[in-house]
Amino acid sequence: MAVVASAPGKVLMTGGYLVLERPNAGIVLSTNARFYAILKPINDVVGSDSLAEEWMEVKVNSPQMSRETTYKMSLKDFTLQCSSESRNPFVEYAVQYSIAAAYATLDKNKRNDLHKLLSQGMDITILGCNDFYSYRNQIEARGLPLVPESLASLPPFTSITFNAEESNGEKNIKPEVAKTGLGSSAAMTTAVVAALLHYLGVVDLLSSSKDQKIDFSSNLDTVHMIAQTAHCIAQGKVGSGFDVSSAVYGSHRYVRFSPKIISSAQEAVCSTPLDEVIGEVLKGKWDHERTKFSLPPLMNLVLGEPGSGGSSTPSMVGAVKKWQKSDPQKSTETWNKLSKANSELEEQLNLLSKLAAENWDSYKTVVESCSMLKSEKWEGQFSKTSDVEIVKALLGARDSMQNIRSLMRQMGEAAGIPIEPESQTRLLDVTMDTEGVLLGGVPGAGGFDAVFAITLSDSSTNLTKIWSSHNVLALLVREDPRGVSLESDDPRAK
Repeated sequence: MAVVASAPGKVLMTGGYLVLERPNAGIVLSTNARFYAILKPINDVVGSDSLAEEWMEVKVNSPQMSRETTYKMSLKDFTLQCSSESRNPFVEYAVQYSIAAAYATLDKNKRNDLHKLLSQGMDITILGCNDFYSYRNQIEARGLPLVPESLASLPPFTSITFNAEESNGEKNIKPEVAKTGLGSSAAMTTAVVAALLHYLGVVDLLSSSKDQKIDFSSNLDTVHMIAQTAHCIAQGKVGSGFDVSSAVYGSHRYVRFSPKIISSAQEAVCSTPLDEVIGEVLKGKWDHERTKFSLPPLMNLVLGEPGSGGSSTPSMVGAVKKWQKSDPQKSTETWNKLSKANSELEEQLNLLSKLAAENWDSYKTVVESCSMLKSEKWEGQFSKTSDVEIVKALLGARDSMQNIRSLMRQMGEAAGIPIEPESQTRLLDVTMDTEGVLLGGVPGAGGFDAVFAITLSDSSTNLTKIWSSHNVLALLVREDPRGVSLESDDPRAK
């Protein structure tokens, strides 16, 4: 029986750079763009001498990249052997750490059953929604307009474009993967870990439902700890972890964990059996914070791809850290202002959710009226006290975002990196001046990835037209507060 798990991509709306350091918070929105891991045994029948097996076979398929990689895994020390060059470290660590977690947590009576299950081998297929990758080239090659409908006409899980490169007289075929900045490696790692842990009986993930709310159950905590550790070690550094956290729990306000919980595991793995290291990770003091958050009602997340290619987040983070060391006084001052502006935006959005709950009719009327107007005309439309309070909160959210953008630009200039490059500034200024747009910005670390906007009611269509006229492709991505889920079947069957 196949196990299918999925995990969402993310947009870090506030907290870029700051979220790297405790106790700074970031607001992270999970999306309807999902990675899927489909897991099934290679052999349906358990061999008579399965308990004597010392190695298991693992096959990893990535149909979108036309790749299949076969591994042999030791059931004694969880090492992987592979002759292929097309290896995926995120999947490798996800497999090793999930299986080690099974040995660390299941009692001795269940270990024989676990060993038999593993002796059947594992076939893992990985699929990512089209939204994680850029398909502008395919759309333009087909002569289609840069509108979401063109993206929707592509088959689900479309193949990634391949490039031929000459090297030392030999032709190397490499995937030309331009990404949209939704956190593909975190979503993929989380989906693989969730499928494995469920398949091996370490956790029991309930079937997904559209209205699943943020969940703090121990099952999800286990998925989070293993996915976070695998993802950090695969990328060779202990990042903030907001992308894995949103892949597991969905949209929320996030404060990072102390890095030492994973860095100590990195050190221990050299001298300690892996199942013992992972056992300690699972028992460790994970001190990250999650607070429930999602966009207020009648508000939509929209992403636009300018087509200038993605940015290298690690190098941009390195430049900011270098600036912090060279000018501690100015950098601390900028960070404190940014932290305050981030908190103010969060407060205004939470206030709007509260006002919607208290007086829905008034809220709906105001938001729908404002969705048809530019922001400078919002204030003069209403006289009723409850309506004016809602408009004030909408304008307060806009002002906070403008302040955040200004401070992010200042930080980029000081660190010598394009956090909000001039081309993005021009695009975002046009975006903010469009009817029905509440706010817009560069998500996460900024750069040349997709920009985001929050629109009111049904006004997203206005924005996609404006973006298209500026050579920007509006993506099909929307906020979906659902985190990691167990799916009922293979997504390709839908």
